[in-house]
Amino acid sequence: MATASTVRSVQKKPLPAGLPREWYESHNRRLKAMRLAISLLDSGTYDAKRATNRKIRTMAVRTGIHRPSNVTCKMVRAFIKES
Repeated sequence: MATASTVRSVQKKPLPAGLPREWYESHNRRLKAMRLAISLLDSGTYDAKRATNRKIRTMAVRTGIHRPSNVTCKMVRAFIKES
């Protein structure tokens, strides 16, 4: 009989204070792009060419993430290409 293992969430650490606003924006954009790339890879989209803006935005709606911009969609494709 297999037992279900519980997945622990990662302890969040506060972001460092005193950095320029652009750093926080790019940091959050990278996190969003990584979450979307992981979701797309889990759903079977392994090719960056198949990850269109429409598909990425549809995945964002499914996973409860705010609608990504064109720049974020480009980052998602870059993450998928590197994997």
